[in-house]
Amino acid sequence: MSSIPGYRLNDPSLPASPVGMADLEELKTSLLFGPADIAALRQAAAILEDQIEAILDVWYGFVGGNPHLLQYFSDPATGAPVGAYLDAVRKRFGQWIIDTCRAEYDARWLAFADEIGKRHHRIGKNRTDGANAAAHIPLRHILALVIPISVTMKPFLAKKGASAAQVEAMHAAWTKSVLLQAILWSRPYVKDGDF
Repeated sequence: MSSIPGYRLNDPSLPASPVGMADLEELKTSLLFGPADIAALRQAAAILEDQIEAILDVWYGFVGGNPHLLQYFSDPATGAPVGAYLDAVRKRFGQWIIDTCRAEYDARWLAFADEIGKRHHRIGKNRTDGANAAAHIPLRHILALVIPISVTMKPFLAKKGASAAQVEAMHAAWTKSVLLQAILWSRPYVKDGDF
């Protein structure tokens, strides 16, 4: 388990996800996500591990450059970004990049995906860090951010000499995994029986 505060992948005390393994396999099938994608993500891990801070700089620059996104990391009363909260999330986000590449797609991974969804929704937003920031991130922004988190990854995947075909395979796998996770993170937003 990671030593980053609030990062709980493989934490056996997390409650099980209501999304079962059969549901996960169906989602993977719908996303055309298979063993070749997992292999491509494993290759991507080695390429990305020493580029994490640069990737986060791009992503944080995007969020910071868009007030409609930055507000979710800001004090609702003052509108000022909450620095300690941004720093804590950044550490977890960096670990998430590597863990996305190394994911086992098992029950513990599903449990943490559900936890991440709750942390964006009003039922759990700000609780991990005791932050005084916006109390809820609308689902539309969770889903929309799949694109910048995916598109901006491709140049980083191409930096270490992988062939064009390998870069394409890694990028496709990354995009599928990010979309899979965003779908899972949406579960707390959906009324029972509709997920």
